[in-house]
Amino acid sequence: MVSLGIYEKALPKAKSWLARLELVRQLGFNFLELSVDESDTRLARLQWTKAQRQEVRDASWQTGVRIHTLMLSGQRRFPLGSADVAVRQTSLKMLLQAIDLASDLGIRNIQLAGYDVYYEPKTILSREFFLENLKVGVEYAASKEVMLAIETMDDQFLNSLEKIRDIKSQIHSPWLQAYPDVGNLTAWPDNDVAHDLEVGLDNIVAVHLKDTQPVTPDSIGQFRDVPFGEGTVDFEGCLRTLKRLNYHGAFTIEMWTEKADDSIREVTMAKKYFDALFTKVGLEQEGVHA
Repeated sequence: MVSLGIYEKALPKAKSWLARLELVRQLGFNFLELSVDESDTRLARLQWTKAQRQEVRDASWQTGVRIHTLMLSGQRRFPLGSADVAVRQTSLKMLLQAIDLASDLGIRNIQLAGYDVYYEPKTILSREFFLENLKVGVEYAASKEVMLAIETMDDQFLNSLEKIRDIKSQIHSPWLQAYPDVGNLTAWPDNDVAHDLEVGLDNIVAVHLKDTQPVTPDSIGQFRDVPFGEGTVDFEGCLRTLKRLNYHGAFTIEMWTEKADDSIREVTMAKKYFDALFTKVGLEQEGVHA
């Protein structure tokens, strides 16, 4: 039995959290992945009041739709490995605030973008700053029993489960794990995706479903907004591999269709695409709350 969720930025804006989560339920998903991205609006969620947090918790309880993951992509703007000490301090503060927010909302995983830096040059020092600050975050997450899950990225710094295992060999904690994105894994030509899933299985706490176009000598690849089935991801192969490995965790469809002309249609089509694949490979989905 596996659960299937949808990324918040796939959905149209809603007037309330109750309306947003009710839409998630109506579309047939078990959970929502909450976005804390680079925008000031979503970064402000880290400072939600007690009443705002209660609204989200109540909506989740009323609809039966869980919020499994908080995607902290805002750390692209404020990276843990920045050369600027003020940016690093802001980034670490954001991470600790995200852990508190997850604890308050009952969120199980915080998905960390696996970048040392994003808009700055990468150096040995940026890697070291990243590791130093991540260690502090992991220790705090452990105290709150909140999982930090590093996503395999559209960036060579951490673009495989093997590289995330290397990080875990330096920061020993059950509260630091991996969140593979099968699209990102596939796009990098050096990755053996099936083998990476096999050797990284013990660290996988959730899986992103996204299509991509590959990095080649003539192309930087395309890591988002590739319609499902039009990229090079072997979804059936990945799902069959995970089924054989007895993976029973969460899958999240990652899309950025909140501004599309008909985002609900786009999400519905994606859900049907993966429903058919799950049935084909024999992965049974959790039922939707009545």
